[in-house]
Amino acid sequence: MIDHYYAVIMAGGGGTRLWPLSRQARPKQMVSLFDERSLFQTSVERIRDIFPVENIYVVTVEEQARELQAQSPYIPVGNFIIEPTPRGTASVVGLAAITLQKRDPQAIMAILTSDHYIGNEENFRETLQTACSVAQDGYLVTLGITPTFPATGYGYIQRGQFIKKYDHTDVYKVIRFTEKPDEKQVKAMLDGGDHTWNSGMFVWKTEQILSEFKRQMPELYRTLEQISLAWDTPDWKKTVDNVWPHLKQETIDYGIMEGAQNIAVIPAANLQWSDVGSWDSLFEVLPTDKDGNIVMGGAHVGLDTTDSLIYLSQERRLIVTIGVSGLILVDTGDVLMVCSKDQAQKVRQVVNYLRKTNQHYV
Repeated sequence: MIDHYYAVIMAGGGGTRLWPLSRQARPKQMVSLFDERSLFQTSVERIRDIFPVENIYVVTVEEQARELQAQSPYIPVGNFIIEPTPRGTASVVGLAAITLQKRDPQAIMAILTSDHYIGNEENFRETLQTACSVAQDGYLVTLGITPTFPATGYGYIQRGQFIKKYDHTDVYKVIRFTEKPDEKQVKAMLDGGDHTWNSGMFVWKTEQILSEFKRQMPELYRTLEQISLAWDTPDWKKTVDNVWPHLKQETIDYGIMEGAQNIAVIPAANLQWSDVGSWDSLFEVLPTDKDGNIVMGGAHVGLDTTDSLIYLSQERRLIVTIGVSGLILVDTGDVLMVCSKDQAQKVRQVVNYLRKTNQHYV
């Protein structure tokens, strides 16, 4: 355990990318994919060797807080920070930062995700310990993932000057962040060999990130100051509820990191990481059978079926596939979704359509 070190797990996602399994009321972080635990429970369990439970905080929205508390009853209820409405990751980080700053002015916070897959958990814990040492030296630290394919849906980090070795790990200054580049840009980045994916995980001193908010996002900073003044008073929740809806929606990447000073990147090469951002991403982390298929739950008979994912939520239901390849089939009882593997990213478009037409399946 490291003194003054806190984990902040962002867990307020809306449940679109793994629809129809994940829904608004039960988004991705609450569902079980890889074992009996939800992705959120796995995210908490893999850091408990570093952070005592009283140093683990969860930022979520009110309608999800009760379920997340039920899934992690050992985390103090007071460690659940409620965001009235989603306003992007910048506001999440800011709200968590002022909360921790009030409780511990020397706090160093690790911003972590609730719905990512990390296969090498021991390496991840070592990386978090290294990141804390780098943050203690005055850097805003980001964890960079070594790219395994030319993804255009991720942000990229260009590393620059070597800083030094921390715990046998090379750490570099950051030159720039590039959010979701096009194919031509991605090819140039990968050919250059000096770019990593932006994992969305960060480590820094609370006082330092709040200083960046003051410099780069003064409107949000003034709102955070109002909330801070109400800290530990009966007006806390009322103050947050009143000021929050007026905030501009912004991510921490666009709002802060692209213009921040003293940023360091730890190239985390061996995490076996995936953001589980779509159904086809499961092929990166789950074993396949001899035909390249993944079958999850229920019963499946496949003839001449290859390179396909079959998910069934009902054990007594049989799914039969014949002569198909590169298929994704997800049956949740009330919804049957069938799509080509290479079209899995379009699930979000379906969810948007269902919301616009006020259908209850989201």
